[in-house]
This record gives sequence, C-alpha cells and structure tokens, in this order.
Amino acid sequence: MRLTVQVNVHMKSSDLLTIGDLAHRFGLATHVLRHWETMGLLAPGRDGARQRRYGQADLIRVALIMMGKEAGFSLRQLRTLLGTGNPMDHPERLRRHIAELDERIAKATAAKQLIEHALSCPLPFDECPHAREQIAARIPPQ
Repeated sequence: MRLTVQVNVHMKSSDLLTIGDLAHRFGLATHVLRHWETMGLLAPGRDGARQRRYGQADLIRVALIMMGKEAGFSLRQLRTLLGTGNPMDHPERLRRHIAELDERIAKATAAKQLIEHALSCPLPFDECPHAREQIAARIPPQ
C-alpha cells in the first residue's frame, strides 16, 4: 500500500524543481538532499542532462522526512517507516518509539524541574538540599 497524501503545495504537475530550488524551499542545504538520496529516502527523477528534478511527490516526501526527524526518528528508521509508503505498516516500531519519547520527555521534565528549582533556591547549587539529593541519586553505589 502506497502512502497517498493530497496536499495543495501550489505546484502544477508540469513544474519540476532543481535540487537547489527544493533545498531552498525547505531551508536545507543541497548536500542534505543528496545524503537522503544515498540513504534511500529520496529517488528524484532525472532530466535529459541527468540533473535531479523534483515534483509534488518529492515535496511531500521531504516534508514527511522532516516531520519524522522532528519526531526523533533516525534516517535509517525513516527509511524503514517510509519504505512501504505507509508508516502505519510498522505499528510495533511506532509503539517502541512512543516509549522512547516518553522516556526522553520524563528525563527532560526532570531536568527542567531541577533547573527551575536551582533558579528559585536561595542557596548555592552545591549547598541546596534538593540539588544534593539529586546529585547523590546519580552516584552509583559501590
């Protein structure tokens, strides 16, 4: 099953973009798009001079790759997720990623709370009982 997305990207089907145009549109360097191509994430068409040409499907693909990266997926994971055309073909991988995100969120929340406490504590950080408790919790037992 291929992923079909209807998106109005203001592009006529006859319009094709160069690698520079596509990179500029997304605020990327051209070497990023080339790297994604070597990773198997993009497969642009070629014109008569063998220059890469990108169409609407490529715009959607780049947007999906960027969304996946923002969600914390590696390029290899994205290659797997997008390889079938439908990321939902990989529910277990997606569930594992949710668990990983939950763990990262918990760690980031704890870090934020520690910093907020440090900012509000009148004591120097190394004298603060809360900070000392957090430091002691990080020291592995013998």
